[in-house]
Amino acid sequence: MIVVENGHVVTVGGDEYPAGHVVIDGDRIVAVGPGAAPPGEYSERIDAGGCLVTPGLVNTHHHLYQWATQGFVPDGTLFEWLTGLYDIWAGMDAEVVADAAAAGLAWLALSGCTTTTDHHYVFPRGRGDLFAAEVAAARRIGLRFHPCRGSMDRGRSQGGLPPDEVVEDTEAALLATEAAIDAYHDPAPGSMLRVAVAPCSPFSVTEKLMTEAAALARRRGVRLHTHLAETLDEDEHCRAQFGCTPGEYMERLGWLGDDVWFAHCVHLDDADIARFAATGTGTAHCPSSNGRLGAGIARVAELLAAGAPVGLGVDGAASSELTPLAGELRQALLFQRARSGPRALTARQALELGTLGGARCLGRQDEIGTLAPGKLADLAIWRLGGFHAAVADPVTALVFGPTPPLARLLVAGRTVVADGELRTAPQDAVAAGGVRARDRLLGGRP
Repeated sequence: MIVVENGHVVTVGGDEYPAGHVVIDGDRIVAVGPGAAPPGEYSERIDAGGCLVTPGLVNTHHHLYQWATQGFVPDGTLFEWLTGLYDIWAGMDAEVVADAAAAGLAWLALSGCTTTTDHHYVFPRGRGDLFAAEVAAARRIGLRFHPCRGSMDRGRSQGGLPPDEVVEDTEAALLATEAAIDAYHDPAPGSMLRVAVAPCSPFSVTEKLMTEAAALARRRGVRLHTHLAETLDEDEHCRAQFGCTPGEYMERLGWLGDDVWFAHCVHLDDADIARFAATGTGTAHCPSSNGRLGAGIARVAELLAAGAPVGLGVDGAASSELTPLAGELRQALLFQRARSGPRALTARQALELGTLGGARCLGRQDEIGTLAPGKLADLAIWRLGGFHAAVADPVTALVFGPTPPLARLLVAGRTVVADGELRTAPQDAVAAGGVRARDRLLGGRP
């Protein structure tokens, strides 16, 4: 057994213990409380004095392959950015994805993330098994992984944005998605790997793919994910083409429910928010990416007030360069306050977005997102000494200020980060792999 002691323990959604303990047996938490841990035979004692102990952060939206194309189209809108990058992404192969995903996952771990999704929807033909490459990368780094097998079936020849060589035939996309579920989805309690079904967006795929993907996911008992309402252009397109809001369109397609979470949802009206709350439909809020692309600010405070699940996401690294997941706690808080005033979101609500809120989006709130007996032993220990100690409240120090260093990150009771350094793989080699992925993908491009 492992005991974490002497730290300020924030269970999220429950009690806080200014000098508390967490006891871990195997991959589960068996005790959380104030003061010293009960007597026992502990294989390791982690002194968390001067530290904040929280659940591990949950990342609800990412595109790991984009680690290889950071810094491109720095001043473009979403559509300008996509147009500038699709032809580059068409050149990726499994080697690029393996290296880029490992670097992206390591960066997430170093910012306190213990569980992450990934939305991979670009599959150039004849370039190896890209989905397998990112699964292998997650196993290498040691994070709990929920990859989303994405798809697109509308290339440029059909009026879509992506080049035809990266889109799939509708039936082929559905077959490949089910094959990914067969190969990798583990529904068992404590699973380290689950798969979701995730057409890219309702406006880059056909209606047939959207509806049949939903049917596939529900037949197989897995979750559904896609982009929605990210920009005003999309909202206007939906109203012009379908005579409804993006939220209404998703309702028509059978895409609302407590097994669904959408990325972004920047432009929702009051009725859409009510639909999400009534159906338990989740939102992955990606404030840095939305700001970088000038997309706007999602109505997170209103979603939370209505009771809809909301988690945080860093989005792809190419639209939120080097964004740490812990930094999105601060961004979410500041964006909501900039939009709706200083009471729009508190520090503890921001922390809940990054932990329990993300767990709810992934349907894993019974296993992760809080610190409680029986939950999985996924937790972060943040050092709040030195300059950080000047902030009286440790949760305020974590959320309002720059991300503090990690003393330890545990996933299923296993150390992934210690003293701010990745311990599951050579950190410098993983970082160099991210550069190698970029160089291989660009192949001499400026």
